[in-house]
Amino acid sequence: MLQPWLQALIGLGLLALVAFLANLIVKLVILRLFRRIVSAWGHVNGELLTPITDRLANIIPAIVVARGIGAVPYLPEALVTVSRNVASAFIVMTLALAIGAALNLLNVRYQQRPDAALRPIKGYVQVVKILIYAGATILVAAALMEQSPLLLLSGLGAMAAVLMLVFKDTILSLVASVQLTSNDMLRVGDWIEMPQLNADGDVIDIALHTVKVQNWDKTITTIPTHRLITESYKNWRGMFDTGGRRIKRALRIDQTSVRFLSPEERATLKRFTLIDEYLDRKQVELERSNAALVEAGCDQVNTRRVTNIGTFRAYVLAYLKSHTAIAQHMTLLVRQLEPGPQGLPLEIYAFTNTTAWADYEAIQADIFDHLIAILPEFGLQLFQDPGGQDIARLISEERLRQAA
Repeated sequence: MLQPWLQALIGLGLLALVAFLANLIVKLVILRLFRRIVSAWGHVNGELLTPITDRLANIIPAIVVARGIGAVPYLPEALVTVSRNVASAFIVMTLALAIGAALNLLNVRYQQRPDAALRPIKGYVQVVKILIYAGATILVAAALMEQSPLLLLSGLGAMAAVLMLVFKDTILSLVASVQLTSNDMLRVGDWIEMPQLNADGDVIDIALHTVKVQNWDKTITTIPTHRLITESYKNWRGMFDTGGRRIKRALRIDQTSVRFLSPEERATLKRFTLIDEYLDRKQVELERSNAALVEAGCDQVNTRRVTNIGTFRAYVLAYLKSHTAIAQHMTLLVRQLEPGPQGLPLEIYAFTNTTAWADYEAIQADIFDHLIAILPEFGLQLFQDPGGQDIARLISEERLRQAA
């Protein structure tokens, strides 16, 4: 006759073997067959159901343990009770996770609808998941303590005010962490800007209460997690995802240098290959537009003519379109902004085909080096506030004029 402890040990081994085999059969046979059937229907990809089915499959060994632990001989009653309670709590937790995965799948399927962007349901799904997890937590606690869930709820209601006061910051941070994670608002490695907290750099750590940002000067800024929800900040991840970095800079043209081009100047500018076609097309367009005015004998002042600023704008646009470092599939503009006391801004709005900081600055500098240097070819001048040399030259000229 075997000793009682040996019989109990054998019984536990057999129970563990049965639970393992049940889990193996469910995952390797039943679930694979189920996914193939679902994939064959074509409505839902079987792989999308994996998070749900895998969690549900974990319930089977827990049920085996909960039902079979009582059949193991010579086990203490307390151990049997604890095992059943733990198995019941595990089943509740697994069901809650499976329902959460099902809600995620529902949201994924909904986002494939054409009108999903107009009426998103992600926020509602998150609220339902929070309620499910909160209810599951209460049921797990009730199962472990062998108490009624209603009794736990009544006690929790009495302590709610005290808990919210004591753990206010933790609750705020927890909610903020859930929102940051579920909405994919922040990741480690993201470059963010938050001027109100002097943060401008890469995120190096995301914890429950704080987010650490390493600024470009290598200092560390610690941001309370909940402030990333209640206050605004800029995340540059979208720039890196698109693969292009924006150039948005203006050349300020001296407005006194803007004028019409003479036929000789137009002929001279045709040596620029980039605007040769533009000048020919513009000439044909103006001749057609001015033909009626010429026949009517109107003064030359009434006709349309080519300007040096318009020709230069066409040159800049053609130059950017031929530049190998500019992303041609993204927005590309050369536009005039409102004239002001600092001249006429001619703004370049384009994107480089790289997001690397050093390469971006080199490309931008190369473009403006060229444009500033070639500007006099179009009879244009940059606006610049007078400096010491300008004032000294004017004084010298005035003295020479008076001496003469």
